[in-house]
Amino acid sequence: MMFDRFSNRVTLNGTLTAQTAIRIGAGRTAEITGTDLPVVRDTFGRPYIPGSSFKGALRSLIESLARSVKDSPKAACNPTNEKTWCLPSAEGKTDQEIEQGICLVCHVFGSPWWASKVSIRDLCVEESLWAGQFENRNGVAIDRETETAADQKLYNFEVVPAGTQFNCEIVVENAEDWELGLLMLGLRPFERGEAALGGARSRGLGLVELKWDSRKQIKGGEALLDYLVGDTAGEPISDEMVKGWVKEFRKELNKITISDGGQADA
Repeated sequence: MMFDRFSNRVTLNGTLTAQTAIRIGAGRTAEITGTDLPVVRDTFGRPYIPGSSFKGALRSLIESLARSVKDSPKAACNPTNEKTWCLPSAEGKTDQEIEQGICLVCHVFGSPWWASKVSIRDLCVEESLWAGQFENRNGVAIDRETETAADQKLYNFEVVPAGTQFNCEIVVENAEDWELGLLMLGLRPFERGEAALGGARSRGLGLVELKWDSRKQIKGGEALLDYLVGDTAGEPISDEMVKGWVKEFRKELNKITISDGGQADA
């Protein structure tokens, strides 16, 4: 069983900064005054990024990266289409058979038959730097036949200003080295400021940059006892450790052969 015992935990804490205005929509508002399309807010009216939104964007990015290197459903299946799942059904299968049948991405992020090893907390705004301001922008629907602005289709939408910072925490439990390598590779575009979150990205919104304040690993056994009694805060994760994890992920990718539907290695 995947979680029948504790083997390790990786905790990543950092700051996600909006390089451009960002929009995580909350649907249409029912208020008479205010914007047509507000952003999501917490109980106190502050913007936040749902952990599920960040996790979905991260998984989608990792799936595209895995397919570009190894075009095989064993590398990354299509979870949005039941016909292209790596494992359409788990009926009558043991945990070991399920583990062997799912793709590499489902190993880490989960499937209907396999629990995710990655948890991403809601990204709350950094209160000390939040000025309490939102921006409203105008939009207009386009008539596809005339390719001009549709009559009486002007609307406005709300965004969170550029420069807004959010606290980010990612927790990974009981992951193998290659699984951590897959995750770290997927986070690289966010670390480099090349990835985007939210809606209206074609308008230039959503570009973000992620910087880590702390990266730690807690292992099982005696190390776990030391952590629980407060003798250690966990082992810092070095760049060399990350390189080793990525190397293990490369090895795992190379196990996928042509018979699995993948491309032959060069």
